[in-house]
Amino acid sequence: MLDYDKEAGAYDASRGGEPRAAAAADAVLGLVPADARRLLDLACGTGIVTRRLAAARPGLRVTGADLTYGMARMAAVRLPGAIVLADSRRLPFPDEAFDAVSSVWLLHLLDGPGDLQAVVAECARVLRPGGVYVTTVDKAAAHDVGSDIDAVLAPRPRRPAQDAAEAVTTYAAAHGLVPAGQARFPGHGQGRSPRGTIADLRRGWFTRLPPGDPLAERFAVRLAALPDQDRPRPDPEFKLRAFRKRAAA
Repeated sequence: MLDYDKEAGAYDASRGGEPRAAAAADAVLGLVPADARRLLDLACGTGIVTRRLAAARPGLRVTGADLTYGMARMAAVRLPGAIVLADSRRLPFPDEAFDAVSSVWLLHLLDGPGDLQAVVAECARVLRPGGVYVTTVDKAAAHDVGSDIDAVLAPRPRRPAQDAAEAVTTYAAAHGLVPAGQARFPGHGQGRSPRGTIADLRRGWFTRLPPGDPLAERFAVRLAALPDQDRPRPDPEFKLRAFRKRAAA
């Protein structure tokens, strides 16, 4: 797992910057009802997406929450007074406080089904009846675009996908959240290059291949033999799912 306090300063530049943030925010807002007045953006990171959510709808009051101090500090510069330090599994907000909740690139980071269920349960708890939860799903799969890099990395050990769409839908249903739409958006600037992927391997971005692991180095050697070392392969395309909270019986 990356140290997001250390990553905060370079995070945006290494993950598509403003173009990716714009695509993510537009896709999220396309699934948020027009009459929503309060939105909680979980795992808001540096606030690069959160700021766009707020700017796009002046009548929407946006709150960002992140567990990592380094990330939250950067987000607070972008949205002064609107960012809180919070664990998504135990949110410091009252029941039914928000019309919408978003979590972009959060669920894939969770440690197991228990954490996934806890996060979905908290999202449902803080949503008003009729409110909408919007989240990314299947993030790791989005990065496999059928390139020569993917062919090299295909045999690597992988974590179970905590954000698998079927699992998220199942836990959502258990907490009164029913499917309410889906969308896709491009991960601008995130197409892998062989040289960049080697650097990612050696930084520990592939969670089952620790830096210095002999298997990681074998993958690095195969990646180094690919042509066009600095040419990015196609960008990933990320998936969003939306869930609406049932009205009380």
